[in-house]
Amino acid sequence: MYKKLVHTPEGVRDIYGEEYARKLSIQELIRHRLSLYGYEDIQTPIFEYFDVFSSKIGTTPSRELYKFFDKEGNTLVLRPDFTPSMARCAAKYFIDRDAPIRLCYQGNTFTNTEALQGKLKEVTQMGAELMGDGSVEADGEMIALVIEALLAAGLSEFQLSIGEVEYFKGLCRQAGLDDETELALRDFISGKNIFGAENLLMERGIDRESCEMLLEITNYFGSVDSLARAKNVHNSRSLMAIRRLEALYEVLCAYGVEKYVSFDLGMLSKYNYYTGVIFKVFTYGVGDAVVKGGRYDNLLGYFGKPAPAIGFAVVIDDLMNALNRQKHTFAPSAQKTALFYDEGTYLDKLEEARALRSRGIPAQLIPLKGGKHNPGKEVEK
Repeated sequence: MYKKLVHTPEGVRDIYGEEYARKLSIQELIRHRLSLYGYEDIQTPIFEYFDVFSSKIGTTPSRELYKFFDKEGNTLVLRPDFTPSMARCAAKYFIDRDAPIRLCYQGNTFTNTEALQGKLKEVTQMGAELMGDGSVEADGEMIALVIEALLAAGLSEFQLSIGEVEYFKGLCRQAGLDDETELALRDFISGKNIFGAENLLMERGIDRESCEMLLEITNYFGSVDSLARAKNVHNSRSLMAIRRLEALYEVLCAYGVEKYVSFDLGMLSKYNYYTGVIFKVFTYGVGDAVVKGGRYDNLLGYFGKPAPAIGFAVVIDDLMNALNRQKHTFAPSAQKTALFYDEGTYLDKLEEARALRSRGIPAQLIPLKGGKHNPGKEVEK
């Protein structure tokens, strides 16, 4: 039995030593960048009431949640996602604040999925949320902050891809799709499954012209010039979304980060609470996005504080994998000084260790093998 107990369950792992030191270093670099933008730290519980992550919110599907009960019979879940928790906190603690709210966080999230494909069920995330500001300038701040945080962490080769949920929704309304068909089509488009999307639309009796218009969304990607081609639609909702993306690009140019940015109108999210601009960061060496984020202007209203908001989350574990595979060199941690002592030298070595530590130099006290030293008794002398 003991052999089984020393192993972790599937989908989780231990992290220690130099690897953990690198992880903490990366987190601190990102946190420093967040603080430079005026974001304040907040810590939320690892588990919340089930309704915080229910299907009405549009977050992780129920089957992928770790669910359990408290002694009162309430259904609780381990958080799969930070954004609903941030929205809950904003509604609870900042209900009367009209000025924008800037919060940042770090912690672990948990997803109970069977299709691991090499992914962990427990991952560390860091992120930021800007609530109460619905402007395109807020979108630009958030995206620029992502780019600067990744650069500060040591990642230099990556691309931040921007999409727009409103553009897709405008096309769906123009084509007369019902909500159920829209959600199903979103999944196919997100997965770049054009054949599945086409079959779905044909099964639902959507006319050929509307089908072609909806499927064409997957071809609108690349530089800012690709947005001009996407204007060939006949609904104001989609056109307004394109104009906002063009305005966003101007803001990003003002930040000087435009070279890291591309656009992809066929990029959608599994989180249905997103309402406008969405973005993901991709880099080589990792199969999934290392950063995901977007605007969620309706989510806070669910908790009683209607307000626009935008945020992002960095998956620290994936970022570490990307940095490792791209041969990023980490600054070595401070070299530890080993001080060996026996019964007669303990107090001298202790004084030496204290002097080193006062200068910021790590020092370890190590008893010599075979010694019969009892440091507690010697200190008492």
